[in-house]
Amino acid sequence: MKSEFEIVVIGGGLAGLVSAYLLSKSGHEVVLIEKKTYPFHRVCGEYLSNEALGFLKTHGLLPEEMELPQIQTFEFSDTSGQRVQIPLDLGGFGISRFVLDDWIFQQIQQQGTHCLTGIQVEDLEFLEKEDRFRLVLSNHSELQAKQVIGAFGKRSKLDKKLGRSFIEKRSPYLGVKYHIRTDYVRDAVALHNYRGGYCGLNAIEEGKFNLCYLGDREQLRTYGSIEAMEEEVLWKNPILKKVWTESEFLFDKPEVITEINFEPKKPVENHLLMTGDSAGLITPLCGNGMAMAIHSGILAVQALKTGKSRKEIETAYERLWRGAFEKRLWVGRQVQRLFGSGSSSTFARQLIQHLPPVARVIMKNTHGRAF
Repeated sequence: MKSEFEIVVIGGGLAGLVSAYLLSKSGHEVVLIEKKTYPFHRVCGEYLSNEALGFLKTHGLLPEEMELPQIQTFEFSDTSGQRVQIPLDLGGFGISRFVLDDWIFQQIQQQGTHCLTGIQVEDLEFLEKEDRFRLVLSNHSELQAKQVIGAFGKRSKLDKKLGRSFIEKRSPYLGVKYHIRTDYVRDAVALHNYRGGYCGLNAIEEGKFNLCYLGDREQLRTYGSIEAMEEEVLWKNPILKKVWTESEFLFDKPEVITEINFEPKKPVENHLLMTGDSAGLITPLCGNGMAMAIHSGILAVQALKTGKSRKEIETAYERLWRGAFEKRLWVGRQVQRLFGSGSSSTFARQLIQHLPPVARVIMKNTHGRAF
């Protein structure tokens, strides 16, 4: 394979896949680099807001022959298991990343995108004199590119290489995900609180459910294993105990990630256009991280197409990104304080139950419009 490209996309999550697809479709020469091999599971809520539905359908990026659960209700329980429901204004649907990412990957291959999977970017630098990027890959090859889109997720060793400030701050959060079969409503995305965290549950394809929770590293250290932590902490919410004890768990072991960091990040660093979680991670309780990732990939492509110089491209992307996401990320960080403890989760439940207009305003400010 040649060693010089117009654009390199690092990371094959939704942001990277969508940007690679749109660029290739527009005639740009693109290489996508993903460290894993499709299909594979990711720790993710797997609820996709309908703000992304029109875009995905227009471009054939959704496997429409598959029957996907339509989600119209938000369900919430406090740490004691008392629950309340509220309608979702925009709604959404459930689909696993195992299915969706692989489907979009197949579409970008048909567009002629160069794809390197099972390969990592070990080093990356911007060559000022040449006005190009130099990338060193784990297979000992090197690439050069005029533009690089950073879509390498929540936390990567590239973040350390690039000297990004958030990487130096330790985070107490860990994410754990299962797919299960269970008897639960299929038209709701649920968020169940427990001491120190919260657990999401929603239907996905083929009659399955995604069960994903944000936990505390110190709790894992205290109880010694994920299983013991779940039983001693999560099961204190009777709804979660019922889910765990009456469901069929489909993974041999859970998908787990650590050091999940919600600190603000910059959308442009070291001349990279950062997309998806690389640019900023919205708290899972807001339930629209997948839609935001897709939208950020679209905005990066928009900036690349409209800007004539590197400075114009970077300025345009930062403006577009901040306009679309900065407020939503800030609101998400503030709202997160209402979750994960007895008193605050009870207050949040009462707020939803007795002041639904206020709850809808909060939800509106963490979700975007259809794009």
